[in-house]
Amino acid sequence: MRTYLKKLGSASIVAMAVAVTPAFASGMVTGADYNNGKSIFENGKGDVPACSSCHGATALGDDNLGTPRLAGQIYQFLAKQLDDYANDRRMDTTMFVMNANAKGLSEQDRKDVSAYLNSIGRVFTGKQLTQTSGGSDLAALKENGVELGVSHLGKALVNYGDTARGIPACLSCHGHNGRGVDPMYPRIGEQKFGYLVSQLKKLRDGTRDNDVMAQMRVVAKKLTDEDILNVATFLTQAPQTTMGNSRIPVEHLP
Repeated sequence: MRTYLKKLGSASIVAMAVAVTPAFASGMVTGADYNNGKSIFENGKGDVPACSSCHGATALGDDNLGTPRLAGQIYQFLAKQLDDYANDRRMDTTMFVMNANAKGLSEQDRKDVSAYLNSIGRVFTGKQLTQTSGGSDLAALKENGVELGVSHLGKALVNYGDTARGIPACLSCHGHNGRGVDPMYPRIGEQKFGYLVSQLKKLRDGTRDNDVMAQMRVVAKKLTDEDILNVATFLTQAPQTTMGNSRIPVEHLP
């Protein structure tokens, strides 16, 4: 690796650093209008309804509607998904509204609302970050007849993968307990259970195909229904911090 970097030269190394540096160095996205993003989230814009009407007042998602948690999500990931919806590179086959909603927003609007959503529940104190917790209520889902998985089996796949089946550990891209890695890999920890299950199945059967370099489709094809339930059961309530360390890194560069 060191030899490779030397061959690149200093100019190339600087370019690489710029390419992977998050748009927010201190929790703020350059050029984003947070007030506009907040207004779109809470009130909508033109024919586009308020994001909160489906994703909840605190953007934590809704298992009953099948909508994901957006609060604290990686900014670049949110912006990409909205752009993909707007340009039909990703099709909403859950609520059937996101393509029309994204098309109703300008490129700047999409940037603004993505930046605002990233900021919800994220508090920076010096170099320390805290984020709002909140995945699915598994007890309530079970009471409503939803089939769940086995958390410790899901934890094993998240942390170690399954080498015999060629399944990599989720943390190798998404970080500890799926808390996300800027600028590419989204936060999947404390995501809604139903959304995790539906998206893994859609990636597996190819009905969702906007993942970068088809990385998730390759992995999802190797997952059984049982694997998916297990992983989703663990991730939706996975703690953001490690044992003995209450801090969350402000930036998670790959």
